[in-house]
Amino acid sequence: MNRTDRMHAVSEELRRAGARGRTAQRLADWLEVSPRTIKRDVAALQQAGVPIWATAGPGGGYVLDAAATLPPVNLTPAQAVALAVALAGAPGAPFAADGRAALEKLLDVMGPGGRETAQALGGRVWVRGGVRGRPAPASVVEEALLQRRVVAIRYRDEAGEVSRQRVEPHLLARTGDRWYLVGWCRLRDAPRWFRWDRIEAADLTTETAPARDPGAFGTPPPDAHAVRVPACP
Repeated sequence: MNRTDRMHAVSEELRRAGARGRTAQRLADWLEVSPRTIKRDVAALQQAGVPIWATAGPGGGYVLDAAATLPPVNLTPAQAVALAVALAGAPGAPFAADGRAALEKLLDVMGPGGRETAQALGGRVWVRGGVRGRPAPASVVEEALLQRRVVAIRYRDEAGEVSRQRVEPHLLARTGDRWYLVGWCRLRDAPRWFRWDRIEAADLTTETAPARDPGAFGTPPPDAHAVRVPACP
């Protein structure tokens, strides 16, 4: 999640919290960043004119003026639950934090009683545990893919050996129950699949990742396909 999207998510979460507000720590845990980052984002929002107030003392945090609102959206309870099921079934997937923020935003602007109906329906749809979680550096890798920037990673291979490498991110792919960062490895000067859960640390560089022939990364199997985002009608 880039800074602009994160700041928007912070303001919407504060709007949702109402007079209760949210602490910097709670916002940081939700968006998978540090409390210091949240404080910088809130300061930037305040400078931009967003009516956010700080509350002091134990349990203090940030509160957004109740006048901040969102336009209504036509989302049925079943559609909301469908989105929730997709997120619950893949908590370790790329952009999962963005997905949770988007779902909360949609639930908040449903019609009267819509959220309560969706919650009741969701209580009758179960998913079993055991799915793989997100690695700590996931948000950095996602940002590298979004901005097409080279990412510096610390990676532990199957033998337990740790290496530090610079990678040009090409795509994120799931095969079986595992996610992989598919990219051009600068160390090997060749394409490589890095297992998502073995990336121990990641830092975004300022270097733009060059465009490469997709064919260099191999041919996807017949049953593989990209995530499709529908175009405007």
